[in-house]
Amino acid sequence: MKAKVAERGQVTIPKVLRDSLGIRPGTILEFTEKQGRLIAEKMESLDQVDQVFGSLGQGRRTEDIMYEIRGGI
Repeated sequence: MKAKVAERGQVTIPKVLRDSLGIRPGTILEFTEKQGRLIAEKMESLDQVDQVFGSLGQGRRTEDIMYEIRGGI
């Protein structure tokens, strides 16, 4: 896959790679250089909210999830 560097040095990571690597808005990448290659490494978030972001729901309504959590009350 190829991407063009924009005037301000920005590059768009192809969606296929973002999806397979779990890169979403707010993900921190650490950039290094090794033997003339640019390496981007996804950093693990220590924020508890970021760790569970997207794990609930799966297309379900908030009201339905809350109903289930409360034991059907």
